[in-house]
Amino acid sequence: MNIGEVLSRAWKTVWKHKVLWIFGILASCSTGGMNSSSSYRSDEMNLPSGMENFISQTPEWQLIVIGLVIFLVFLILVLLFTFLGTIGRIGLIQGTHQVDQVEEKKLSFGGLFRESTPYFWRVFLLNLVVGLFIFFSVFILIIFGILGTVATFGIGLVCLIPLICILIPIAIVISVIAQQGGIAIVVEDLGVMDGLKRGLAVVKENAGSIAVMWLILSLGVSGIGGMIIGLPILLTLGTAIIPVLIGGEEAMQSSLIFAGICFIAYLPLLIVLGGILRSYIEAAWTLTFLRLTSKSEEVLV
Repeated sequence: MNIGEVLSRAWKTVWKHKVLWIFGILASCSTGGMNSSSSYRSDEMNLPSGMENFISQTPEWQLIVIGLVIFLVFLILVLLFTFLGTIGRIGLIQGTHQVDQVEEKKLSFGGLFRESTPYFWRVFLLNLVVGLFIFFSVFILIIFGILGTVATFGIGLVCLIPLICILIPIAIVISVIAQQGGIAIVVEDLGVMDGLKRGLAVVKENAGSIAVMWLILSLGVSGIGGMIIGLPILLTLGTAIIPVLIGGEEAMQSSLIFAGICFIAYLPLLIVLGGILRSYIEAAWTLTFLRLTSKSEEVLV
């Protein structure tokens, strides 16, 4: 496989067919996560007085209803972002595949969206199966780690470190297999398990090429590109933190307001740039699959 041809072809496809940027933005809806690294202790968390009064004066049943409504809204948003993210990725695969087959192919948002929906459940279930496998593997590891640490008075925790170091590359390989499996489902119209098997076969037969592409796309394009795109946010945070450190309350308020305005102003550009980056990465992975599988078919013939 000519890696240079794949990378340049992916960029030409994404730049010429800018409708793929929209699908890249949609695909980004299912990435980044909604996790929070903050943790609070209940004895240190002080609610505003207005909120405390509201909670104390509101009947319990109304608080339960409000909590259920918040949960339902959160669930709907998760489902919506999952749907849009999956459709976005499928649309990128479809668009790249079609352009690779027909050089002058005209892509439209409506056409790609309609052609992507039949594959939604298969790609979604593939990601779900892989995600659940990784989740339960990590969960079991944590349980055994806790039990081993307690039983060996901490020695078991030291023994877990090499195992964790081994699991990281395994998780990367599984994610790449799922990536190729999802492309196989769309390009070759396969079922969930057949797509997973196809992805495994592609990765197994072309481990060297896949590894090089992962290094380029994940560490190079995604890592460096993400840093460049996020650099204005870091600079904005820096301009907000410095006045806080050297100034008083007024400086803190004005700097935070300034940072918030800058972030809101940059947000549309951030979304567009992130969509372009995601479009390029998905296009490159799709072309990688197409080149590797076409090579395998030529060998079989």
